[in-house]
Amino acid sequence: MSFWDILYTLLLKPLQLLFEIIYMMANRVIGNPGLSIIVLSLVMNFLVLPLYRRADAMQEEERDMEMKLRKGVAHIKKTFSGDERMMMLQTYYRQNHYKPTYVLRGAVSLFLEIPFFIAAYQFLSGLQLLHGVSFGPVSDLGKPDGLLSVAGVSINVLPIIMTAINLVSCVIFTKGSSLKSKIQLYAMAAFFLVFLYASPSGLVFYWTLNNTFSLVKTIFYKLKNPGKILSILFSAAGAFLLVYGLFFYSRPSLKRIALFVGCGVLFQLPLLYTLLKKKLRFNLKFTQETANKKAFFAGGLFLSVLVGVVIPSAVIKASPQEFIDINYFYHPLWFIASSFCFAVGTFVIWLGVFYWLAKPSSRVLFDRAVWILSGVAIVDYMFFGKDLGNLSANLKYDNGLDFTWKAQLLNAAVLVVVALVFYLVFRRWKKQVFPILLVGSVALGCMSALNMVSINTSVGEFQAQGGADNAETARFSLSKKGKNVVVLMLDRAMGQYVPYIFNEKPELKEQFSGFTYYSNVISFGGYTNFGSPALWGGYEYTPVEMNRRDGESLVEKHNEALKVLPVLFDQNGYDVTVCDPTYANYQWIPDLSIYDDYPDIQKYITKGRFTDAATKERHIQSNIRNFFCYGLLKSAPLCFQEVLYDGGSYNQGNSGALYSQQKREGRFISAGISSLFMDCYNVLLNLPGMTDITDEGVNTFLFMTNDTTHEPMLLQEPDYEPAQYVDNTEYEKNHSGRFTLNGRTLKMETEKQMIHYQTNMAAMLQLGKWFDYMRENGVYDNTRIILVSDHGKDLNQDNSFKLADGTDKALYYPLLMVKDFDSKGFVTSEEFMTNGDVPTLAAEEIIENPVNPFTGKKIDSSEKTAHDQYIINSDEWETGINNGKTFLPSKWYSVHDDIWNQDNWKKVADKAVLPPEYEQKTEK
Repeated sequence: MSFWDILYTLLLKPLQLLFEIIYMMANRVIGNPGLSIIVLSLVMNFLVLPLYRRADAMQEEERDMEMKLRKGVAHIKKTFSGDERMMMLQTYYRQNHYKPTYVLRGAVSLFLEIPFFIAAYQFLSGLQLLHGVSFGPVSDLGKPDGLLSVAGVSINVLPIIMTAINLVSCVIFTKGSSLKSKIQLYAMAAFFLVFLYASPSGLVFYWTLNNTFSLVKTIFYKLKNPGKILSILFSAAGAFLLVYGLFFYSRPSLKRIALFVGCGVLFQLPLLYTLLKKKLRFNLKFTQETANKKAFFAGGLFLSVLVGVVIPSAVIKASPQEFIDINYFYHPLWFIASSFCFAVGTFVIWLGVFYWLAKPSSRVLFDRAVWILSGVAIVDYMFFGKDLGNLSANLKYDNGLDFTWKAQLLNAAVLVVVALVFYLVFRRWKKQVFPILLVGSVALGCMSALNMVSINTSVGEFQAQGGADNAETARFSLSKKGKNVVVLMLDRAMGQYVPYIFNEKPELKEQFSGFTYYSNVISFGGYTNFGSPALWGGYEYTPVEMNRRDGESLVEKHNEALKVLPVLFDQNGYDVTVCDPTYANYQWIPDLSIYDDYPDIQKYITKGRFTDAATKERHIQSNIRNFFCYGLLKSAPLCFQEVLYDGGSYNQGNSGALYSQQKREGRFISAGISSLFMDCYNVLLNLPGMTDITDEGVNTFLFMTNDTTHEPMLLQEPDYEPAQYVDNTEYEKNHSGRFTLNGRTLKMETEKQMIHYQTNMAAMLQLGKWFDYMRENGVYDNTRIILVSDHGKDLNQDNSFKLADGTDKALYYPLLMVKDFDSKGFVTSEEFMTNGDVPTLAAEEIIENPVNPFTGKKIDSSEKTAHDQYIINSDEWETGINNGKTFLPSKWYSVHDDIWNQDNWKKVADKAVLPPEYEQKTEK
């Protein structure tokens, strides 16, 4: 981060974020970008009204003082000269309790307006939501209005209206003011006319509304009893919101109706207070108290460290390499630094501006509010919103963010108690508040420091392993005259989907000619660390067998499994290429050094290799913003967390334009593109370009993992391709019957079910194109291809596929499709298979009597029929946690012969390292 980046983040990004959150929330409720600009203007103006009132009062004080001193100053300047004049002026100012620097108070409004204007300009001028949207006579809020045309010249009317309103406001406001003040305001009006004339009409409309509000405010405060009039206006607005929300709102939901009702009731409070204030007697002792400036800023520091450092560092520490892109390196610690600057700008600088401009009595309220907020934030973060599932590198939860009403009410009740306790502590031990907050800030800082040391160590280890050197573009060969073997693992690909995919796209059967689809398959666990070792190494690496070898670490056994097939084929004279070996050395970014002892094995990381630098930079900028937003979310009450999360977009106005993440509205509509998906999907798109065709009579072996099916997002049908804006409403309406096949219906009731199906379809379509490329170059028939996954996903799409305890067997139903040499047609087999059969299938008939290079045991599938197969049911998928010598104690199932027959499944243990049968063998 440069100095200017830090300054921009401290001063302007908090304001820009505020604009963005208010606008996106309004647009989500209203559904009209133009009306949302009006709401944004109203909310922002009322929010900063206390600031401007205080600034105007200071300006008025300065103006009055200037008028009072004018004659005296003029007399001194006329009578005296040189040093004598200076001394006389200083004495005169001192006698009247005035300092020359007070002249700056007259410019406070200007100093406030500049950052707010820049933030509004940055946000609205580039807001993609406004492009192509009409509002009233304006045809496109994303472009200059061009409402008039004279002699072929387009004239923008909105900037002229804005300036006219501004000038009227200047005339009223500067009545009786000095010429200097008048020139200043008229010059600003002229500046805005010139500067905004060619700007998007949405931005000019917003600034016109601001000027209108300023004009109304100027007139309003010249009225008699403005407070009473304002309370009546608020009451009328509240009544309108109440009626509109209950009877006329076209997009009702319980939460949105509650919002309208809440606002309607809240807007009645000013009028209620105005009517009853004479009858009420408030004993406001705090109005006599002195503000504790140190406590306020200590509270701001505490919140800054918690929100900006502790929470982001805890997230990154859990898996630092998830936040590293080897093709575009950006140290994860910079995310924390940026988030901290964001937090300091919010809680120290801008809250400090409100504090500085507030009345002395209001500052006391600020002191208490920051103290109570600190307590609420730390309790929320430490005790609520836990067990939400996997959080991606885009700061998006795989299972979404949703809290029950019971959880929200419990959270609200606890926070009320916490707020009350903190309030009483403030009343009783006010002097101790500052040291408590200071010690708390230091303690949080120490926790963060430990997190950051751990992060830096992990990143350092990655760099020491030559992480940046792994960014070479992958190349692999397929021979026209030799034998080629391809094993491609599609992480989390669903075997359950294949019949439906090929039914919807029958042309795939021709592209996949020669393949056998296995419809009776299991994996040995529901996550990669459990399900992939057997896929790579065979039955010696099932969870049972890995746990039985309890004298070695899991990472050693996992690495060994990853090396079995590459080393076996390398030893038998094949040209071997390995791409993205999953969890190599239990690292998120695979540690390719596990193959260093085999110099003939080519090894690459392909994930993210084909995404351009500009896209990666936008992804980084998005995460810089969202880490601070995530910190806010985790420290906020549960009732606000879903609103702040906003489906994982964190109310990002331009998420649809950023190649970063996707925001979905139900099952059919979305905006934006997930960078995590594209990093993987682009690899499949580029498979033909990565493939070198050779006429040499060499044999080749390709061993590859791809995560396209693991990073689902909504795609544009019927081609199932990524698009900035997706709307599948019409296609789904006309093709909803495609999910019923042979009397069995695949449920598509949730967006999660839909996006998983679509990404599986997209992967198949791209593989079909690669196979066509192979045919065109004469290497398809002499290539054995195995498509397999490590596990499925429990999406509850077929009720008949559930076990007695509610477990969805689809979690253990991986993809398995095999094309042998010179095979033809597309065939479905019901033979009982596991993904542990892959090594046997890969080596069959081309390597004589294949044995495991590391154990010397024969590679075959005899274990499959020798006994029941055991599946581990564990959610401890993180290799940073589940990394001992055995997998942590878990639930176990046994299954045999036919996965579709419920009687063939049995739960054999609830919490054990091994199934009972093997526990007994171990004891003997």
